[in-house]
Amino acid sequence: MRTFSKAERSWMFYDWGNSAFSVIITTAIFPIFYKAQATEAGVNAADSTAYLGYTISIFTFILAVLGPILGTVADYQGFKKKFFVGFMTVGILSTIALIFVPQGQWLVLLICYTFASLGSTGANIFYDAFLVDVTNEKRMNHVSSRGFALGYIGSTIPFLISISIILLAQQEILPLSSAAASRMAFLITAIWWATFSISMMKHVQQKHYVPRSPQPMKQSFQNLWQTMKHVKQYKYVTIFLIAYFFYIDGVGTIISMSTAYGTDVGLDANVLLIALFVTQVVAAPFAVIYGKLSDRFSAKSMLYVGMTIYIIVCIYGYFLDTALDFWILAMLVASSQGGIQALSRSYFAKLIPHNHANQFFGFYNIFGKFASISGPVLMGATAQITGHSNAGILSLVVLFVMGMLMLRFVPSDQTIKSQ
Repeated sequence: MRTFSKAERSWMFYDWGNSAFSVIITTAIFPIFYKAQATEAGVNAADSTAYLGYTISIFTFILAVLGPILGTVADYQGFKKKFFVGFMTVGILSTIALIFVPQGQWLVLLICYTFASLGSTGANIFYDAFLVDVTNEKRMNHVSSRGFALGYIGSTIPFLISISIILLAQQEILPLSSAAASRMAFLITAIWWATFSISMMKHVQQKHYVPRSPQPMKQSFQNLWQTMKHVKQYKYVTIFLIAYFFYIDGVGTIISMSTAYGTDVGLDANVLLIALFVTQVVAAPFAVIYGKLSDRFSAKSMLYVGMTIYIIVCIYGYFLDTALDFWILAMLVASSQGGIQALSRSYFAKLIPHNHANQFFGFYNIFGKFASISGPVLMGATAQITGHSNAGILSLVVLFVMGMLMLRFVPSDQTIKSQ
């Protein structure tokens, strides 16, 4: 870490803190906890998985609509940090609220989960946009990839503590029910997230901005409209966002629905948690490797590699039957999950004008979030129609294929010129 500046390190360590939410709430413990609560309330497996998918679609739709608007306002001097802190606070408080939801109230759980996810993913819009403030274009791939790597490593610590509490409670070594142990994991997540946000708030400042306007909200809508009117000036930005729309849909769906899917095909909850823990550990070095390889082969080439691996995951996932199959899939996902997200972020940051980074990352968010609506709905609807969750994962292949086709029309990041 000595090769990184204080601002770069502080920015990267927010990923260390926030990634606890991604693994414990989005991917691992909350979905299993929710499925148990829904089952206790008499909801069948396919329906409960579908309801989770629909919930993800609802909060991603909200962010997709708000992202460009709030991002345009945040481009003004001094606003980016305020929006970041505001969303982060909503996310942390809503995560704490999960602890107090009464037993069996699965609908209330989903409502709290919606607000927690709004806070987490909303804060990430502005966190991603801070990349242009903490480093230069030459270092973006490296810094972005290292941030994801730190996120994977950092998230394993609260995840391991949480898994240990849950397993000890199941063995009756700790005087806790499984539900109480899961609630403790939610509290650990909130504390971890808040603690490792402090450095980001202290040492990262907005360097690229638009001078303040007397009427920032009115002017923001005008700026947003001007950008949309002159979208042809940003041809490669538009094409990349369309490609991103497709392939990140598949990535996000697999991340958010993996444990629910594993539960539906009969895998033991403890096996799922341990596999996901190992996935986090394995993903960290692979994220760094993607960053290093992008310097040699370009970020665009490495994005192709990641999408190819995800296509293999979708096809193999259709035939998933045993715990070994899940382990194989988990390791395949680990090899590309961080890399494809990190390089998408840094590639996009190179394409956009830095003084309008929030506005453009708002569009980055709207494409990513609208994509995340269709994936879970597609998977959930297919599960309900067929009665088999594994039928949905195969349909995700088309998203990666479309992403690969669209990516052909953007330049290598090693040849990007100023827009």
